[in-house]
Amino acid sequence: MKVEALLDYLRSERWPTIWCPGCGNGIVLKAFLQAVHELGLSKDKMAAVSGIGCSSRATGYIDFNTLHTLHGRAIAFATGVKLARPDFHVVVLGGDGDILAIGGNHFIHACRRNIDLTIIVFNNMIYGMTGGQVSPTTPVEKVASTAPFGNTEPPFDTVKVAIAAGATYVARATVYHYPLLVQYIKRALSHRGTAVVEAVTNCHTYYGRYNRIGDASQMIEYFKKNSVTLERAKNVSAEELKDKIIIGEFHVEDKPTFHDRYKKLVETISRKE
Repeated sequence: MKVEALLDYLRSERWPTIWCPGCGNGIVLKAFLQAVHELGLSKDKMAAVSGIGCSSRATGYIDFNTLHTLHGRAIAFATGVKLARPDFHVVVLGGDGDILAIGGNHFIHACRRNIDLTIIVFNNMIYGMTGGQVSPTTPVEKVASTAPFGNTEPPFDTVKVAIAAGATYVARATVYHYPLLVQYIKRALSHRGTAVVEAVTNCHTYYGRYNRIGDASQMIEYFKKNSVTLERAKNVSAEELKDKIIIGEFHVEDKPTFHDRYKKLVETISRKE
């Protein structure tokens, strides 16, 4: 598609972005906007919510109903928006630190409730805005500013956490796999219930540099070489999958949403009255 088709979704007066040249956040943002465009969704019926972090600045650049909120509290604000306006598509845009660290509790309970939100996790495996510290998704032995000799903590697997907590649509792709990313975001936006799309993206300024992977293009090439589809992963040993990024749709389930159960409760109470 032509890039010009997406300009109507952007606040051009806010450009250029704060993102480093080559940052994968721009790729994820474009994938999201392309998904919205291809689905024909009205930007007046869209709400995009973010917390704090590099990726969370995305809400400042898009011309939807947007909220740039407190660190880790994007999902809490988004829940309020969805309860007030159930007719809106409500999307949370945030990084691995914002959503899975300080915001981890909200993430788990949004999945548990199966509230109708789309949560896009920009996972660059490090804290990019505040100096390259270890995040909940930094792999073991990888270097960060707070782990100069290598991270010793096992990372969260975003997909497994989301499924275990109750999310009903869960997928993962990298910024190299752009068409897949668009496809998964489209399916997430069309899904009723909590939908989580993990977008593995590059922070070459910190993660790539500290771990000697290289610049933006080298990191994207790294994603290409080290990604394995979910179908292929089923026939590969655990040893061969070490340090690999498994991509695909991991979980799709149709079950009542928070609003379905709430509506049923209201009807039950009304009949009793």
